[in-house]
Parts: sequence; structure tokens; C-alpha cells
Amino acid sequence: MGEESDVLVIGAGPGGLAVAGALAMRGRRAVVLERAGDVGDAWRHHYERLHLHTPRRLSGLPGMPIPREYGRWVARDDVVRYLERYHDHHHLDVRPGVDVARVDRAPGGGWVVHATDGREFRAASVVIATGHNHTPVIPTWPGDASFPGEIVHAADYRNPRPYADRSVLVVGTGNTGCEIAQDLADGSASAVWLAYRSLPHIVRRTKFGWPAQATGIAVRHLPTRVVDRIARVTARAEVPDLTAYGLPRPTSGLFTRVKEGSIPVQDVGIVAAIEARRVVPVPTIARFDGPEVVLVDGRRLRPDVVLVAAGYRNGLASIVGHLGVLDDRGRPRVLGGRPVEPGLFFTGYTNPISGMFRELRLDAKKIAKAITV
Repeated sequence: MGEESDVLVIGAGPGGLAVAGALAMRGRRAVVLERAGDVGDAWRHHYERLHLHTPRRLSGLPGMPIPREYGRWVARDDVVRYLERYHDHHHLDVRPGVDVARVDRAPGGGWVVHATDGREFRAASVVIATGHNHTPVIPTWPGDASFPGEIVHAADYRNPRPYADRSVLVVGTGNTGCEIAQDLADGSASAVWLAYRSLPHIVRRTKFGWPAQATGIAVRHLPTRVVDRIARVTARAEVPDLTAYGLPRPTSGLFTRVKEGSIPVQDVGIVAAIEARRVVPVPTIARFDGPEVVLVDGRRLRPDVVLVAAGYRNGLASIVGHLGVLDDRGRPRVLGGRPVEPGLFFTGYTNPISGMFRELRLDAKKIAKAITV
């Protein structure tokens, strides 16, 4: 029959731990299934210079603030330490080494979770928190097999040391792509290009001490057209026009793009790197031609490395695709702490303008309340 629990949480990252912690605060014990060997596995493998883009005070999970000594902008290693302390603080039951293959409805109600090693776990409620960027995928381009250099995914990037004296084309202008490009430029890469498909919206991380996250929280319920207009005026006042450096201002609205799943880039140095021409923006790749990368505008580059800072899948199709709970883009049909079906919840599958950790905290409290009422 398999092991029976009251609540099963799949994933021991920030989202899964937040739900388990919120349930513990209500006197309910969840079993957390984690495919890796410890909590916060994704954070352990992010690039080394990464910090939370949201202030410490707005980023704590239920029942435990992030320690003050970690500073305002929490570094990657301190996020991992916080998640470890959070696990211990709430005495959470995390089962490492359990790779979930499938979730099914159980006969008579509830859910059964199948692990790849044949084990089964049953529970009245299941919360899936495996992460928005669960599975990195490198896209393909015409002629890429002829490229003699390296094509690597940002998920495998840690620091600029392996790229010393090498030229790198970074593909993708989200926060990850921009920060890695800056990291390479601050290191000793011989040249760094940053390829964009859609022109990014860049915002200042803080303005007179006011964090961009606070603005996101304040405007998130306003009409999209109003936020787009505010953002356009603010950007012209705060962010230099980088057109002369190869990066024109976007014509699309900032909040319109957010609704489509693309959050703005927080400037932690990329603007200065572009102005200093240490990072050169270029249009995206059209195809490869031997050692050359042909861009959509016809220009040709000869990078030693193409580093793809895009291309992730949430990995949900193989786990729950057969249940009819995903939309046509493979995302959960219902979010925000509400069940998509009785006893089945998802958390962490959006890119919120109001901050991921904050939204995970809010979702966790709503899910815990729904389960315990």
C-alpha cells in the first residue's frame, strides 16, 4: 500500500520548505520528498555571485525571518544556510533521494505518489513545489553541430575562471544572463557579448533606498496599462538610454511582459558594464556556420563559448500531465495557494514582480490554511 502521510510535499527548495513550515506552525506534519541529497539543492548549484534580488526583510519564509547578519541582499551561500536553519527550526521531515516519477489519484480519494525506485507514498493532500526552472534545456539552432567551440547552459556556470582569455556569447537577457555576462566581464574573459531576443526592461534595484520589489508590491494590482505607463516614465528617468551601445529601449510595456512571464532585469552592474563596453549587446542567434555565429541582423561573431542563459522546463508534464491540471503552456491551471483539485496544490511556478520568496511565503500560508481548516 505504500507509506501513508497526512500531507506530502514534493521538493525541498524554498517553496516546499515554506509549505512544510507553515503546516508545522499549525500543528500538522508534512513529509517532504526531495530527489537530491539535501534541502535547497538548486541554490547550492547556482552561480557563485548570485544574491537575492529582494531585501532580506521581505524574503523570509513562514515562522522564521532571514538572519540580520546575512545583510540586506542575501548571498547564495547564505540562502542555503538559511534553508538549512529553517529545516532545523521547524523540525521538518525531509526525505532525500526520493525522485518522484508520477502523481495519481488514489482509489477512494487522496493521492498516490510514485517514486522512480518503485516506492509509493499516499496522502490526502499533495503540494508540488519542484520549481519553475526545474529542467535546463539547451535550444537548437541550424548548423550548431558544426560549431567547434562549447555550447553550455547557464545551469552549469559557477564562476568566470574556466572562461579566462576566452570570448563568450551569452544568450538570454534575463537576470541570470545579465549577471553572468557581468561576471564574465569582471573576470578575465577576452570578450563578452549579450544576445537578446526581446529587449529587456531594466530597473534600478533601489532608488534612494527604496527597493524595486516594494514598487512591484505596490503596483501589482493596478491595471496593466497604468503600470506600463508608470514604468515607461520611471525608466526614462532612472535608466540611461543604451541604444548607442546596442541595446535600444523596449517598446513593449513592462507589466505586459510580466504578465507573459518575463520579469524585469534588476541592475546590479549590467548598465555600467554595457556603458564601459565590457559587455556588448547583440541581437540573438539565427544560425551557426562552422566557427561563426550568425546573428539575426546578419552580423557574424567567433565566440569560443556560447553560454545559454535561457531554456528551462518546469518538469511537470511527466509528473502530472495526465491529470488534466496543466494549461496549454504546461503550467498549473490554478495557483495562488488554491487547490487545482481537492487536495492538490502547486507553488513556485510564476515569476512574480513582487518577489519570489515573498510569494512563496504567502502561498504557503494559504495552502496550510486550506489543508488544516
